[in-house]
Amino acid sequence: MIKVEFTIEPFEMGEAPERVTRAVAAVEALGISVEIGVFGSSFTASESQVGSAVSALLEAAYSLGATHVTIDTQVVG
Repeated sequence: MIKVEFTIEPFEMGEAPERVTRAVAAVEALGISVEIGVFGSSFTASESQVGSAVSALLEAAYSLGATHVTIDTQVVG
């Protein structure tokens, strides 16, 4: 399993903007649960799922105005 931590910028205080909520929804549409945090969010996916999940996340975020997406991955099991 691979843990993916991500942040989508520009960052805004308060309620998450559409570029974040739609990116999360794109990952969750693949059957992957996303943990939303204050300064970043994460999900865990199998090796066969992680590429599609990251691709869906990036496509949704950038299509809705993201200017920078940071992604960090690590093997967790």
